[in-house]
Amino acid sequence: MPNPYGVPEISPKQVAEKRAKQDDFILMDVREPHELYQANLGDGVTLVPLSQIAQKQLEALPDTIANDKDAHIVVFCHSGRRSAQVAAWLRQHGWLNVYNMDGGIDAYARGVDASIGRY
Repeated sequence: MPNPYGVPEISPKQVAEKRAKQDDFILMDVREPHELYQANLGDGVTLVPLSQIAQKQLEALPDTIANDKDAHIVVFCHSGRRSAQVAAWLRQHGWLNVYNMDGGIDAYARGVDASIGRY
């Protein structure tokens, strides 16, 4: 389902395939730390909570993102709403290869791997 921000989306299945192939991309989780206990994609995820982005703006971004506007980034949250907002914000600041994971981690759990947890 298209998001209201017009950000290109990638399906959870496509994300799982990229991870399995070890494609070079950043998987950016914008959920809050307490949400990680309920559902978690494990290693290889860069946590940048939306609350930190709201507070610190670009300074909240880790160097792997801040220093590489050509980086391929897939942003996700619980349902895909917050991540679409962050993906749009990144695009407005010059990152071009940014995608929102459609349906967030909840869709990933429902369609790819239920063992990661749901809430």
